[in-house]
Amino acid sequence: MSCPEVTAEITRMCEQREKIFARLASLGYQRLAFGNISDAVSLLFSERPTAEQLRDMDLFMVSEIKKPKDGMLEIKFFDRLKALEKLGTEKESATGVSDLFDAIGRGAKAVSENEQP
Repeated sequence: MSCPEVTAEITRMCEQREKIFARLASLGYQRLAFGNISDAVSLLFSERPTAEQLRDMDLFMVSEIKKPKDGMLEIKFFDRLKALEKLGTEKESATGVSDLFDAIGRGAKAVSENEQP
């Protein structure tokens, strides 16, 4: 049997979690759109970076690193324009995470309504 208070708390927690994930996604897009690429450029010119140097580098903006047969390092970055577009439209569209939490909330509400006498 479901208690209305428990259902309300689950719904509240789902809404809170949705807001947190939306904020994290927004912060990620902000980093991609406005982040600094200097560490990635430094990596291009490093002959043999140490593990410690690599750990200290901010490579969040890097989508891919390759070392083709010619031995040169190839670095691809995430698209800043797409990140900016996502930031501009994030208020208008729901994320997959949002849809998941909406479904959980609706399910909890339905269970609660079905169990009430």
